[in-house]
Amino acid sequence: MQPTVGTTPPRAMTIAGTDSGGGAGIAADLRTFAACGVHGCLAVCAVTVQNTVGVTGVHTVPADTISAQVATVASDIGLQAAKTGMLANAEIIGVVAQACDANGIGAGRATPLVVDPVAASMHGDPLLAAEALEAYRTELFPRATLVTPNLDEIRLLVEHDVHDRAGQYAAAKALHALGARNVLVKGGHLAEDTDGCLDLLHDGETFVELPGPRFDTGNTHGGGDSLAAAIASGLARGMDVEAAVRFGKRYIVEAVRQSYPLGAGHGPVSSLWATRPWWDDDATG
Repeated sequence: MQPTVGTTPPRAMTIAGTDSGGGAGIAADLRTFAACGVHGCLAVCAVTVQNTVGVTGVHTVPADTISAQVATVASDIGLQAAKTGMLANAEIIGVVAQACDANGIGAGRATPLVVDPVAASMHGDPLLAAEALEAYRTELFPRATLVTPNLDEIRLLVEHDVHDRAGQYAAAKALHALGARNVLVKGGHLAEDTDGCLDLLHDGETFVELPGPRFDTGNTHGGGDSLAAAIASGLARGMDVEAAVRFGKRYIVEAVRQSYPLGAGHGPVSSLWATRPWWDDDATG
């Protein structure tokens, strides 16, 4: 059912970094929120200088400004879900954990939290120092309703090299042992899985396999951000974790299917598939 005109939609917050090229980070999150019928709010943790080829600069935001962004929005607008993205360093991860506690965000609280532990580039290169990885393990994972690492991040976080389905299961168990309520082991980087792209959801007891197609494209920039944002949107809309993950999976499959080239490097996944081309309506103009 479409919302009534003027009805306040669900609200979700992205706590992450910017991407000046618009392909990933907060830009991707806000596009995804809108495509999923959710009003997007934001707390900027870092400003990056990047394009489709790479990142040439990272500038972090002061800790008190990060906390203030979360508190100011939560106290006035209210949040039905939140997600994290690039948090840059251990200090910021700790600040975000404290801000979540202070504003009712996290597992077992009023506002569910999706933690996308951005720790590796799309080429598998580490982006965080060891102390930041430990902060993820000890400070954010125990607060997470769901964590959504890719296979390169899993290698850094729990030292599991995943090459097959059994490896995905083992990684899910290892990640859950760090305290997250639910774990989604994404299979997009599983090169050995040539027939499809299977994500694995684990709640500590049961496993749910979520198969999907694999597309022959290099335009997947922002895919992890967009999936986590779509899942957060599902949670904001009142879905349980499994339903929200299925909602996010449906969104990202189409976003990758309709991804587009941009610049000289990796283009982004697309949210435009979910946007009605209102500008073609006869009523315009």
